[in-house]
Amino acid sequence: MNIYSNKKKWKLLLFIVAVIIGLISIYYTTTLVNKLSHEERKKVELWAEGMKQLADVTDLNQNVGFVFKVIENNETVPVIVTDTTGKILFFRNLDSLRVSDDKYMKKELAVMKEENKPIIINVTDEITQYVYYENSLLLKKLFYYPFIQIGVIFLFILVSYLAFSASRKAEQNQVWVGLSKETAHQLGTPTSSLLAWVELLKTNPESNEIAKEVEKDVKRLELITERFSKIGSMPVLESSNIVDTVNYALDYIERRISKKIIVKKDFSQNEIYAKINEPLFEWVLENLCKNAVDAMESEGVLTINVVDNNQFVYVDVKDTGKGIPKTKFKTVFSPGFTTKKRGWGLGLSLTKRIIEEYHNGKIFVKRSELSKGTTFRIVLGKKL
Repeated sequence: MNIYSNKKKWKLLLFIVAVIIGLISIYYTTTLVNKLSHEERKKVELWAEGMKQLADVTDLNQNVGFVFKVIENNETVPVIVTDTTGKILFFRNLDSLRVSDDKYMKKELAVMKEENKPIIINVTDEITQYVYYENSLLLKKLFYYPFIQIGVIFLFILVSYLAFSASRKAEQNQVWVGLSKETAHQLGTPTSSLLAWVELLKTNPESNEIAKEVEKDVKRLELITERFSKIGSMPVLESSNIVDTVNYALDYIERRISKKIIVKKDFSQNEIYAKINEPLFEWVLENLCKNAVDAMESEGVLTINVVDNNQFVYVDVKDTGKGIPKTKFKTVFSPGFTTKKRGWGLGLSLTKRIIEEYHNGKIFVKRSELSKGTTFRIVLGKKL
């Protein structure tokens, strides 16, 4: 449990750091954009003053080279000059191929009016002109740059995370398969030996009862071996009566749990069919029931509810135990998650794998309240 808590904390910390970096980048760029925008306005104001000075020239011999230099120095900021009626008198740094198009010019003028306040040129007491301008292409690119940068960074993080998750899942699958195959192999030899001893005990009438009990446990070992051997290969699913499977699993569990735990069976019908692999599905039920018993600390009510819902079959395993916080509803299925002092936290993870990967079903925490209990729901398909 601590592993997953720390993992979530690290994810949250990395996310917060990424957000802070993004905000700092946006703040810095916005500040830079504002400064550059201010400088561009000063540049246009200087350009407008140059236009005014040029209009005031009366002596042809007057040196106006500096004024022309100021005017021509604006090579980046789009500018349109109009009179008081809105008629375009002059323009600069617009698309030279489209300036003859009235619609284009009106559109550009409307954009400039929306983007910046005009600079007023009082050419004479009677003549007033308005200088409209648009932010330069460089300023626009600078404004959008941090958003593009953050987008690229998050895209890179997302792709890296998905690749890492896929790699980790593949590695987990290999571990599951290897562990299961090795367990099945290790159980196979002593199980075969025990079967031989059972046959030997049967030959002695005095040991016949002992032989029957030992045989039951040996068959149980054979079933466990069969279950582990199926992990890693796609099991055969058959249309089976879920009610019979649940009854068989509960009969085994009831004999091995506290008498203070009441087991209730709630079936909508006596025959409810779904596509399952019986040995693996029994394993799922045993895992859920054992977890429920642990959660109730050997005293409470365990209820198994099976409902036929036309296309699907719902199997609910309900306990009256200590419950699960809502924040842990998904985490409980993660490998290594456990609230017990002992245990590897693989039961529910294996259960989820069997239901979702081998039975094409769903398993989730339907509801849970602290100190009141938890209900796990399994959803199975009916058609093969």
